Amino acid sequence: MKKIEIGSQVSVHYTGTFEDGTIFDSSLSEGREPLNAKIGEGALIKGFENGLLGMTIGEIKTIHIEPSEAYGEIRPEFFGKLPKTQFPQDVKVGELLQGQGPEGPINIKVINIDEEFVSFDANHPLAGKKLIFELKVVGIL
Repeated sequence: MKKIEIGSQVSVHYTGTFEDGTIFDSSLSEGREPLNAKIGEGALIKGFENGLLGMTIGEIKTIHIEPSEAYGEIRPEFFGKLPKTQFPQDVKVGELLQGQGPEGPINIKVINIDEEFVSFDANHPLAGKKLIFELKVVGIL
């Protein structure tokens, strides 16, 4: 039976949850298709790819991924504050915006607004979180 290895093109259904059981993403949601990717190209987080290695078609497995193998730890240097004039007038706390960083576009979350400044967090929303995935392999090429 064929097993997933580096270079395999895979099709996999998944459900991602946090440690408290809250689902944050699932390919099983209505209208969604299985995830298709080539193992080893870096399109998937490292822990997800490593969890798929050795699996076979039809196999189901639950994997636990530490932040270092997912979206990294929360990085304090990704918090910032800019003058309010650099944001839309109707910006609100909790809003997700796209900004321009030194290496290109970045997504930021507004965390505070005062009279002069908007404080934001540019960490990935899943940074610092342990992730749990239930995987089901539906195809290997």
